Amino acid sequence: MSMVVVVTENVPPRLRGRLAVWLLEVRAGVYVGDTSKRIREMIWQQITQ
Repeated sequence: MSMVVVVTENVPPRLRGRLAVWLLEVRAGVYVGDTSKRIREMIWQQITQ
């Protein structure tokens, strides 16, 4: 498990919703979580699309 921090700006609501499924939104646009490699790769794929 690895700690993940994602900071976003001007992203569509759909991406915010998907990030919220796997990570905790601690402030507007700031997501944190402890995820497995598989989930980390899935998150990265969603962000880079």
